Amino acid sequence: MEKISGLGHLFMTVFLYNFSLFMVIPAITDVTMSALCPGEDECSLAIYLTGIQQAVSASVAAIATVYMRVLLPESMADEIRRNTKEEEVSISLLDEDRNSRKNQVRVFKTMPSFDDTVSLLRSSSTFSQAAIVAFFTSLGDVGLHAALLYYLKAKFHFSKDQFADLMVINGISGTISQMVLMPILAPAIGEEKLLSMGLLFNCTHILLYSIAWAPWVPYASAMISLLAVFAHPCIRSIASKQVGPGEQGKAQGCISGLSSFANAVSPFAFTPLTGFSIACAGFAVMIAFVQSIMIRAVHPTSSFKVSNYSCVAEP
Repeated sequence: MEKISGLGHLFMTVFLYNFSLFMVIPAITDVTMSALCPGEDECSLAIYLTGIQQAVSASVAAIATVYMRVLLPESMADEIRRNTKEEEVSISLLDEDRNSRKNQVRVFKTMPSFDDTVSLLRSSSTFSQAAIVAFFTSLGDVGLHAALLYYLKAKFHFSKDQFADLMVINGISGTISQMVLMPILAPAIGEEKLLSMGLLFNCTHILLYSIAWAPWVPYASAMISLLAVFAHPCIRSIASKQVGPGEQGKAQGCISGLSSFANAVSPFAFTPLTGFSIACAGFAVMIAFVQSIMIRAVHPTSSFKVSNYSCVAEP
């Protein structure tokens, strides 16, 4: 708990970001529609522009991930170098053939490469499966949010008030789910099963949106998000457990990079036919659900690190 309390400033940053974001989302649809298609409830141009905006945002997020991996200093580098020097001294004292032994202990480069990411994905089948699940989950989620508000406005004439109601339901459901239900269910049934459960309910609630036949259906669908929000935390946790302590940043960066790529691709993959787009988003999440069923998490038993930078390895 002491370590968690030290992250209070990060929690506050995330809270303020989402607080300001959710203040804008309910109104931005009406503002965009009024600017591009005044007096109309349907506007394909608005959906296209929203998709482009999301693609640009995802591209910038991907660039930011690369920036952090390349330019920010590795926090564990100094400690690893010190440990390496100590190990080299020990080896030189214990081994008669100093030169041959020194070749077995080496400090790798600090600049990450694409090969590092590939080696990470190949290092664990569970991590690779989690990465695939993360990609298709993000693909479906962005496809849903890109078209949902315009779809509800066109079909049921929803306004910012109804959008705000849906967001309140989603927010309360997510809070209860992650702060109350998840700590109880994760130890009881395991994160792999909890991931599959979350994806199943996520797929169900997306498909319900796509076939909504009455104004109350979106509200019922939003209630299902109580169990749909398990997916992303479980993906992160499963991926985290497949690598060592020194690889956490790289593992999470890989998952974030794939999610950002999905965010960039999603607006171009789905058409502005909103009902059909939402159904396609549900099918993308269904693919993630099928993949999640095959995940059999195995915690790594070796201390060998899969990256080839900022670490020490013994052949």
